[in-house]
Amino acid sequence: MRILLSNRLMQLRLLRFVPVLGCIMLMGCGNPEGTEGIIELKFGHVGAPGSLFALSAEEFSRRVEEKYEGRVKVNVFGSSQLGGDELMLQKLKLGTLDLALPSTIMSSRVELFGIFEMPYLVKSREHMRKIEEHVIWPVLVPAAAEEGYKIIAVWENGFRHVTNNTRPVVTPGDLVGIKLRTPRGIWRVKLFQAFGANPSPMPLSEVFVALQTGVMDGQENPLAQIYASKLHEVQSYMSLTGHVYTPAYVTVGASWNRIPEDLRTGIADIAAETQRFVYETAISMDSDFLVALSEAGVEVNEPDREAFERASREIYDEFSRSVEGAGDLVKQSLDLVESSGL
Repeated sequence: MRILLSNRLMQLRLLRFVPVLGCIMLMGCGNPEGTEGIIELKFGHVGAPGSLFALSAEEFSRRVEEKYEGRVKVNVFGSSQLGGDELMLQKLKLGTLDLALPSTIMSSRVELFGIFEMPYLVKSREHMRKIEEHVIWPVLVPAAAEEGYKIIAVWENGFRHVTNNTRPVVTPGDLVGIKLRTPRGIWRVKLFQAFGANPSPMPLSEVFVALQTGVMDGQENPLAQIYASKLHEVQSYMSLTGHVYTPAYVTVGASWNRIPEDLRTGIADIAAETQRFVYETAISMDSDFLVALSEAGVEVNEPDREAFERASREIYDEFSRSVEGAGDLVKQSLDLVESSGL
């Protein structure tokens, strides 16, 4: 009898515990809603304060919160606070990060994104808009989705230039022997190997110290990243090579489908609409920061662009041979220049 009463008491206690257990399980399923019913989203990027990445993400956050006041909050974490691009892409897949802004690294996840590693492919932002319409959305976005990354908008990292502490770079030969930091993308490494440099991939957050200590002689980045990251404080020469234009992709992952559908549509629309702000800000920054970098004492020079273009041809050939469909994408992108009258 005592055993039966004891078992009955245990059953009653378990029944009281089940609702609590259910609440705990629900809390652990990754629901993005905060305790007050506000959906809080984390947006991570690698840009320093004042960079194009930072200003773009903050403007996007402001617009989302203005439209969905009291319903959505976008918390922006820059300067690799949530990790470098590689780690943030992992977090997107796990659903522990809601939005990220990868750029070059996408070519190491989806080979066809290597098209934006091809030197002098993108001629202007108008050309980039055409490439976005005819190449990114119909081809690259579905390819990224197959790897677990949903791109909801295309922003910008920008036209990239070389800085170093050794000499002005006028021709590719001037890069011979220079230890050059690159982002994590196999084609960027191959490109600078073709130019004669010694490239090494490295997270942006580590570049300043690497240049300061001489671990690296130089690096390549858009003007906005160079200035915002204060790389001019540890570099003597800047060569306006403009060798690559890199888009940036507003990307979501596993947590996206946990957001109500109407909000997903609205947030994606705002991300796309923010592109105009991104481009206008980038153009202004290119102009302002070029002056600022010169005034900071960095020696600026115009390289021999034709020499760089000639030295780049083998990269196009290798990309087209080694990545299925790459040759067609390159041709399509270049044809858009003539067909659009750009």
